[in-house]
Amino acid sequence: MFQLMWDDLQAGFGLRGRWRNDYFRNENPLILELGCGKGEYTVGLATHYPDKNYIGIDKKGARMWRGAKTTAEKQLPNVAFVRMQIEGIADVFAPGEVDEIWITFPEPHPNSPRTKKRFTSPQFIERYRQILKPEGIIHLKTDSDLVFEYTHDIIKAGKHRLLYSTSDLYSNSSDEMVRDVVAVQTFYEQMWLSQGIPIKYLCFTIN
Repeated sequence: MFQLMWDDLQAGFGLRGRWRNDYFRNENPLILELGCGKGEYTVGLATHYPDKNYIGIDKKGARMWRGAKTTAEKQLPNVAFVRMQIEGIADVFAPGEVDEIWITFPEPHPNSPRTKKRFTSPQFIERYRQILKPEGIIHLKTDSDLVFEYTHDIIKAGKHRLLYSTSDLYSNSSDEMVRDVVAVQTFYEQMWLSQGIPIKYLCFTIN
């Protein structure tokens, strides 16, 4: 299954609304990682939680090569990768098809004219609204104070429901709410932690 998605982006568009039935062939929850980079987080989550389906999405295929290769080597049946721009996500997934979205260490785009490019901007949240099921969860992991605080402001302004927030994830790692969150680390997460930079985490549902 992995080879089809890696070689043929058009297959993703053809599976809109049919990911569970035609690709994964089960009714398990469907979870996306946006900007998945090397794909290690997607693969890690899929390994820990075989009863859930994971799709890593990134615009650069070279970034996903490592994760895709690991998926093939481990023969993981609950992983797929799609190379695409996040802006077109509603063309690949149908309304209510996605259970959760992970945004892991996105680019902060510090210049104010570029805020609409942030993955937690109102423009992107509206795209997520189109594909998430009711009460579907959006997770954010970041090393950036800017992204963390900006997302808090967006949640408040949009009257979305904040489920959990911490500015230092690993100081709260024993908290039941984040035990699953700390179970897998991305490449960048490990790098920031090695430099003593705290990891911020929050999750919310769209109003």
